[in-house]
Amino acid sequence: MNEMIAYRAQQYWQLMRFDRPIGILLLLWPALWALWIAGEGNPDWFVTVVIVAGVVLMRAAGCCINDFADRRYDPLVERTARRPLATGRIQPKEAVILFVILCLIALALVLQLNKLTIMLSVGGAFLAGSYPYMKRYTYFPQVYLGVAFGWAVPMAFAAETGAIPQVAWLIYIATILWALAYDTMYAMVDRDDDLKIGIKSTAILFGEMDRVLIGIIQLLVVISLLMVGLRLNMSWPFYLGLVIASGLAIYEQKLIFSRSKEGCFKAFLHNNWFGMVVFLGIVGNYLI
Repeated sequence: MNEMIAYRAQQYWQLMRFDRPIGILLLLWPALWALWIAGEGNPDWFVTVVIVAGVVLMRAAGCCINDFADRRYDPLVERTARRPLATGRIQPKEAVILFVILCLIALALVLQLNKLTIMLSVGGAFLAGSYPYMKRYTYFPQVYLGVAFGWAVPMAFAAETGAIPQVAWLIYIATILWALAYDTMYAMVDRDDDLKIGIKSTAILFGEMDRVLIGIIQLLVVISLLMVGLRLNMSWPFYLGLVIASGLAIYEQKLIFSRSKEGCFKAFLHNNWFGMVVFLGIVGNYLI
C-alpha cells in the first residue's frame, strides 16, 4: 500500500514537473525583478511569499493542463514521450483534477492580497489554462507563453504597491520578449517532430532565420531592461548585471549555432543564469 502511494506521488510530482525546476526559475526571476523594484529593494515579506508560492503553484498547474491538452501529441515527440500522461501512468481526469486543486490553492493565497491583485489573478488563471492550446492555431505560442509567464510582473506591483506603474509594463514587455527568445530555443529541440505532427511554433515560423531573429529579440530584451534602469535612475550594479547578461545571451547564440538538439536545450536551460544576473543587478542597485 505504501509503495503504491509512493508510486502515485512520484507520477504526480513528475506531472507537475517538480523534478525539472527550470520552468519555476524562468517564471520566478521576472517576479523577483518586479518585487524588488516595486518594493525599492525591500519588498513586503508576506507579499513575496505569496507571489513566489503562486508562481510555483501556477507553473505546476500549467504543466498539468499542458500535458492534458497534449496527451495525444506527446507520445509522438521524442522529448515528451515518457511523460506520465503520455505513457498512461496518469489518467487525463487526474491531470484536470490536480490542475483545479492547484489553482484553488493559489486562489486561496492570492485572496490574502489586495483587490487589484485578486482581479489580476483571474487573468493569470485564464492565461495558464489557455496557453497549451495556442500551438494548434498560431505560430506564436511562445509569445502567448511570455504573456502568461510574465503576468506575475503586474501582479507583483499590484500586490506590493496597489498600482501598476508604466515601468511595470516595461518589465512585462521585457519578460515577454525574453520568454519568446528562450522558448524558441526550446522549440528548436522539437522542430522536426512538430513539423511531422502539425504543431506550430516560432522555431518553425522563423526557419533558417531562427538564430538571427532570436538574437534580435535578445537585444530587445536588454534594451527594454536598459530603459527600465534609465527610467528608475538605477546605479552601476544594475548596468553591470545587464553587461554580464548580454554576454550570457551571446554565449547562448554560440550554443544554438549548429542547431543541435543538445545545444538548443542547453541554451534554453542557460537562460536561468540570465534571469539571475539581472536580479542580482537589481538587488545590488538597492544595496549601494
